[in-house]
Amino acid sequence: MHILITGGAGFLGQRLAKHLLQDPNLKRLTLADIVLPPNPTDDTRVQSHQTDLTNAAATNALVSSDITAIFHLAAVVSGQAEANFDLGMAVNCDGTRHLIEAVRHQAPGAKFVFASSLAVYGGELPAVITSETVLRPQSSYGTQKAISELWVNDYTRKGFIDGRVLRLPTVCVRPGKPNAAASSFASSIIREPLQGQPAICPVDLNLALWLSSPTSVVTNLAHSLSVPAEKFSDTRSLNLPGITITVQSMIAALSEVAGPDITSHITYERDDAISKIVASWPSQFEVNQATALGFVGDRNFQDIVRAFITEQNLNRA
Repeated sequence: MHILITGGAGFLGQRLAKHLLQDPNLKRLTLADIVLPPNPTDDTRVQSHQTDLTNAAATNALVSSDITAIFHLAAVVSGQAEANFDLGMAVNCDGTRHLIEAVRHQAPGAKFVFASSLAVYGGELPAVITSETVLRPQSSYGTQKAISELWVNDYTRKGFIDGRVLRLPTVCVRPGKPNAAASSFASSIIREPLQGQPAICPVDLNLALWLSSPTSVVTNLAHSLSVPAEKFSDTRSLNLPGITITVQSMIAALSEVAGPDITSHITYERDDAISKIVASWPSQFEVNQATALGFVGDRNFQDIVRAFITEQNLNRA
C-alpha cells in the first residue's frame, strides 16, 4: 500500500501521516507540499517532496503507478482565497484538476480522498443541512471547493478514480499559530488563553459553528479508505459528524475546564470581513449517512479543550 498526502507539511497532513504509519501494511508514504514536509516520525517508509501542484508537470512526476490512495489536503484557506482570488483558483481548482488528471492516467482507480468544507453551503439555508441541500457557496473558497467536489464525483462516475469527498467541520482546537482561514479565531480564542496569550474574538458571540476535534477529523480521514465503494449513494460527497456550538458556549466551556480567569485573555473586536464569511456557513447537519458508514464525532466541546491541554502538556486541571 502506497499513500500520497498533499498538504503533507500542514498540521492535518502531519497528524494524518503519523496515524497512517501505525499500519504495518503501509509500504510507502509520500508527503508533498509547497514546502518540504518533515518526516513526522523519522520512518524510513516516508518520502517527502517539495511540489507546486499548480505546475502540471511537477504534479505528474509526483504520482507513480503504485499509488493506491491519495489524501488531497493541500489548499489555499478561506480568508486567503477570498483576498487573493487568482491564487485560490490556481491552487484550489487548477492544482486539484492537475492531481486528479495525474491519478486518472498514472494510477487509475486509486482511492482519492478530497478534503472539502462546509463552506460549499451558503445563502438561504434550511435549519438543518442534509445530503440533499443545494450547494450555494458565498465565498471564493467555498466555490472552489464545490467545483472540485463535482470533478471528484464525475471522475469517479467515469471510473477514472475512486473518489471520497469529506466535508470537514471547522477543526478546533488547532495547535500552532493563527493562519489565514476565516475560521482561525475558533482555535485562537481557546489556544491562546490556555497559553497565557491574548486572543481576539472577531465575531458575534451568538454565532453558531459546526466543529470537530483534530483527532476525530484524522480518524475520519483514515477511515474513509476502509469504506467500500458500493456503500456510497449516487454521490461521493459526505458531511462529516461534528458538534454545533455558539462562540459564547465555546468560551463558557473553556472557563469550565480551565477556570473563570482564563477568559480575561479574550478581547472582542468585530471584523466584518471574517464575520461575513463564517456567518454564511451552516451549523446544523444531519449526518446519518456518515455515521452509518462508521465516521465518528466528538462528545462535547469540553472534551476537545481537555484533549488539547493534554496533547500540549499545558498542565491545567
